[in-house]
Formats: sequence, C-alpha cells, structure tokens
Amino acid sequence: MNQGIAEQRLRELGIELPRASRPAAKYANFVIVNGLMFISGKGPTSGAKGKLGETYTTEEGYRYARETAIEVLAVLKSALGSLDKVRRVVKVQGFVNATPEFEEHHKVLDGFSDLIFDVFGEKGSHARSVFGAVSVRDNLPIIVDSIFEVEE
Repeated sequence: MNQGIAEQRLRELGIELPRASRPAAKYANFVIVNGLMFISGKGPTSGAKGKLGETYTTEEGYRYARETAIEVLAVLKSALGSLDKVRRVVKVQGFVNATPEFEEHHKVLDGFSDLIFDVFGEKGSHARSVFGAVSVRDNLPIIVDSIFEVEE
C-alpha cells in the first residue's frame, strides 16, 4: 500500500478516529517487540454492557466489534503517528460475552475483521480466533486483542 492509503480509506469510510482510550488497569495499551505491536484487549467505547444472545443480537454485536476496531485503530494511530506504518495485520482474537446457547461468535467478530480489511486492504487479512466468554471486564459485549507487524 502506498503512503497515506489507510488514512485515506478511513476518510472515505467517514470515520474520524477518537482519542485512544487509556488502559482499564495497570498494563500498557500496546507493546512493540521485534516489529510486532501487541495491542491489549479493547472493547466498544460507547458504554455498551451485556451479553450476546441475551442483551444483544448478532447484528448489534457486529456493530460493537466494528466500534472496537475503531478503538484499536485509534491506538495504532496514537502509537505510530500514521496507520500507514502498519505492514500487516497478523492476528485478531475476540472474546464475546455471550450466553451458553449463543453460537454466532464468528459473525460478531466479523464486524472487527471487515473494518480492518476495509482500511488496510490485503494487508488486513489476518489469522483469527474467537471465543465465547461467560464474563468479561466491565460486562462489555466483546473484547478484542490484536497483533500487527509495524514499521519501527
């Protein structure tokens, strides 16, 4: 991708990144080791609380996962100065706060993956896993942690 493409894609999508949130406890928002940026678990910033399959539908979960991707992009931008310093999205791992009967975790996490691919194009294709969780911090509907290859 040429310099400025990821930033341009955000503008085309009508997304203005918020200020990156601070960690919820005593840990770093991110750590960079040997060109890999590990971003701590992030969730939606709209104040949503509750479980998929009880409080929220799959479609609502998709939107919260997309909102979470925007938060991760804000951390990337804050740390790197430009999203165009991302060489590759390596791994995405989602934890969906869900009832035991809920079975569409993958469709929820698609909200995150779809936006990441829209912003980074081919570099946004990533390995991924998603888990149902009986509970998560602050009763958020989803938490995602992620790994990016970046220019240092």
